[in-house]
Amino acid sequence: MVATDQLSAVFAALADPTRRAIIATLATRDATVTELTAPLSISMPAVSRHLKVLERAALISRSRSGKWRASHLEAAPLREAADWIEEYRRLWDSSLTRLDVHLAAMQAAERATDPASDDDQERE
Repeated sequence: MVATDQLSAVFAALADPTRRAIIATLATRDATVTELTAPLSISMPAVSRHLKVLERAALISRSRSGKWRASHLEAAPLREAADWIEEYRRLWDSSLTRLDVHLAAMQAAERATDPASDDDQERE
């Protein structure tokens, strides 16, 4: 259940567009709160609150070097979330493939039992 709780924390953190924007920036480089605030239309304290949420979800880590405190993206939780989503994508792909096969079989059976439909298609 701990993994599920972690996954819930990751999805909850990613639910906010500001946090996703922060993640996108950190995917390219480590950044300070000041650097993260620049492109956003919110205050530094608000960015700091978003960083705390991301840190609790283990999506970022923060380090201090002198007076600078940089945030760093931690990719492992994103990979776990992507893996979870991938399981369901495969399930849906498989279901849709089976549906395609079933519909093709139904159409073939319909054409086999209704020769008039072939004549209609040839006239068009």
